[in-house]
Formats: sequence, structure tokens, C-alpha cells
Amino acid sequence: MSGLLGFCRQGFEPELAAELTERAAYAGIAGYARAQRNDGYVVFVSDQGDALDRALPWRELVFARQKLKVIAELRALDPRDRIAPMLAALEGQRFGDLWVEHPDSDAAKPLAGLARSFGNALRPALRRAGLLSAQEDQRLPRLHVVFVQGDHAFLASTRPHDSSPWPLGIPRLKLLPDAPSRSALKLEEAFLALLDAEERARLLKPGMTAADLGAAPGGWTWVLTRQHLRVTSVDNGPLRQHVLDTGLVEHLRADGFHWKPAQPLDWMVCDMVEQPRRVAERMGTWFREGWCRHAIFNLKLPMKKRWDETRLCLDLFAEQASRPLTVRARQLYHDREEITVFATPRH
Repeated sequence: MSGLLGFCRQGFEPELAAELTERAAYAGIAGYARAQRNDGYVVFVSDQGDALDRALPWRELVFARQKLKVIAELRALDPRDRIAPMLAALEGQRFGDLWVEHPDSDAAKPLAGLARSFGNALRPALRRAGLLSAQEDQRLPRLHVVFVQGDHAFLASTRPHDSSPWPLGIPRLKLLPDAPSRSALKLEEAFLALLDAEERARLLKPGMTAADLGAAPGGWTWVLTRQHLRVTSVDNGPLRQHVLDTGLVEHLRADGFHWKPAQPLDWMVCDMVEQPRRVAERMGTWFREGWCRHAIFNLKLPMKKRWDETRLCLDLFAEQASRPLTVRARQLYHDREEITVFATPRH
């Protein structure tokens, strides 16, 4: 078979399937999605796998934590020798690295031990067969072996520059003791997942100004102060005292949904619990009026038709902004029933 395999949050398989189906159709590529709720992954089957891979860049996918190009699907693997059929399926190819993984689902998590031990056995076998470089080589595709059951695995590849840099597509972030809330991890992950290294260096400079709308208890404000930004935190609720003690924060007790700055800011961030269309429209207003240069905000999704709502909200945001923007949206690992959006002027 050929096509794409995407990891996603457990329970969001229908959303990723709908997204891949629509994006493939828009690119003029035929195929169909195979998805089962709570599997933590979706396969989009197409005989135009190479074209599909190029037409759907990983950075543009919303519900995919990782995007892999399928090489083969191996079923009924013999536990006594899983390696031989894999070597046969990979004959004639060469890879710069190997990741052995499993979906992030309740059913697949027990496969973590198998993935670790099998990687240790497969790596030298691949090198003896001339299929894997002696050292990691980013110029070559990366090989992924994805176990979905002990006797059922996918062989897939990805280009390092067009894929998540983390196994399973999950950045391993640690919640520090002084973080005011777990929501801090969402903004930390957003900076890592939605901005590249050059953008982080250019767009997050000490002394820049920011607004945090709906800031209490201060999780996102705290993340911004760790980047040495000066933050106006807008919320009628209280902020943690140690966040205020940074000397970088002005707390305004006001409604973040209606407040506007007296002068343009470098950043606006927003994690308010509101209807997603209302948030999208308000975020667009911030760009149309020139109140901020860059933004990261969350859209809380409904229980049904979440891909349709995502597309509608992003279109509404772009229409309301009325200016050319680079927009990236993703359901982050630390998101739940929501997606996170980054927007910046298009150059």
C-alpha cells in the first residue's frame, strides 16, 4: 500500500480523517481514509503517495501530530522474526535514522516496551543490510516503524524538515514548580511547534511588549516573562503574586474580550473560554486594527464537526483580519478539545 499515516490525539481520528480527505481532494489526489476512533492514528490510502506527501506539508496540518509516508503495512508478523519481512520490504532504500514508535492511545501504550527493545535489535540489522547510515544523516529520509499491535506494523518514512522533530509527535515538556497553571505548557509547546528556531530568535526578544487576554491565574503571562517580554495581563481575576513580582507585568482588571491597547504591541496571546467563532472574529479584529504584530490564541472546539468548525473559524479569522498573514494551527499535545493558532504578517 501507499499513502500517509498521521498520529493524532486519541478520539480525534474522525477530524484528522476529514482533514486529510478534504486537503487531498483540494490537491486533486484520489484516496480514502482508514480510521477507527481511539486508535490514535489515521491512514490515508492513495496510489499517489509521493504526490500526496508533497501536497500536504506537515506544518499545514491541524490535527496531525506527525505525518509519515507509508512504505508497507505488515500484518501477521511472526514474533520470532519480525525483522526479516521488514528488511525485505525495505530492500533498495536507505535511511538516515530510525524511530520505532506506537500511537499514543490506551490500546497501543503497552507496546512501548516492544518499541524500545525492537529498535535496539532492528538498528544493527538495518546497518548490516546497508539500509541505515552509520550515523544520523538529516539529508536522508528517516525510517519509522510503527507498531499498532504486536504482529501488525507500518513501515513509513519522512523527511526530517517536513515532520515533527519528536517521537510520536510529542514534545516532552516538564511543568516547572513555579508555573501558575498547567496551561503554561500549551504556550511553551506553541512556541516550539508553531515557530521555527529562526522565528523564535527573531520574534521573542527581551523588551518586546505583549498582552495576555484572560490571563488569570497567569500561566501564559509567566511563559512570556520567561522570554523577558513586558506583559499587560488583562483579566478580572487574580494573578499569582510571584508572576507580578517579576516586575515585567501590569495587571489590568478588565474584560479581555473587549479591552484594546493604547498603542500597538509586539504580541497578543489569548486562552479565553469562549465560542470559537467569536474568538476568531475578535482575534481578526486585533490584526485589522493593528493592535498587535504577532499572536497565539486557542479556539475551543465543539463536540461534533470539529474539522468543519476549524476551517470555518480560520476562514473567519482571515476574513476579519483583512491583511496577508501567515497562519499555522495545530491541536497540540497539551491541548484538549481545542486547537492553537499562530499568526504573523506574511513576508
